[in-house]
Amino acid sequence: MSVHEETGTPPGTGGPEAAWRGPGLVRDTATVFARQMRPVLHRPLMLLFGMLQPVLYLVLFSPLLSGLAGAEGQDPWQWFVPGLLVMLALFTSGFAGFSLLPEMASGVHERLLAAPVSRVALLLGRVLRDVAIMLAQMVLILVLVVPFGFRVPVAGAVAGLLLLAVLGVGLATLSYLTALAVRRTYVFAPVLQTVLMPLMLLSGVLLPMDLAPTWLYALSRANPVAYVVDAERALFAGEWGAAVGTGWAVAVVLAVAALAAGSRAVRRLGS
Repeated sequence: MSVHEETGTPPGTGGPEAAWRGPGLVRDTATVFARQMRPVLHRPLMLLFGMLQPVLYLVLFSPLLSGLAGAEGQDPWQWFVPGLLVMLALFTSGFAGFSLLPEMASGVHERLLAAPVSRVALLLGRVLRDVAIMLAQMVLILVLVVPFGFRVPVAGAVAGLLLLAVLGVGLATLSYLTALAVRRTYVFAPVLQTVLMPLMLLSGVLLPMDLAPTWLYALSRANPVAYVVDAERALFAGEWGAAVGTGWAVAVVLAVAALAAGSRAVRRLGS
């Protein structure tokens, strides 16, 4: 008997506190996560396909980095790789909503909403699947750059990956909310590109914003992803200063706000 049958409440009902309380949510989230991971495990090449754009940047830019100094005189790999990982987080998490669109078009999503499982878990399971894929891709990227002389403190790398996981939770949740709102691929794709490209370009993942004109630097400071990029570069350099705290604060606030909005949105579906 499911948790909803035991309590006599249909899935997706109850107050906001009930949506996040009790072992039932953890169990439902784990079930949804396992279901969402099954196609990925059966087709591991999906991991490599998602890495295509960052790997292309890595292959095409690595010859230019050899023998050069970074933005502030540091090893160029220590400056370039953290930005590359943030770019991977942006695209992997940002494109997460695409996986929901075919299910909505075919009616699968509506049938899942009627299943005896928490609607919040339906969202969390998907988001955790996307974050797991993203982290696996990042680990592969780090393995690829080791032969080029890239070195990073273990503690800094772990903290950096955890920071990107938190960022990924927020971005993937927002991506699913956008997909639920527009419901059409031909609408979702341009909306996504319109949002992601400025976020990437103004975050400084490829070029240092400190060298930009005053107006462009001011725009970059309005971009929350820029603070995560700064924190990643600090962590990968073994630094634990104010930039790291700011980056974590931005990522956590984004994730909490996105999950709160996502919880309300999925609980209103079909009501």
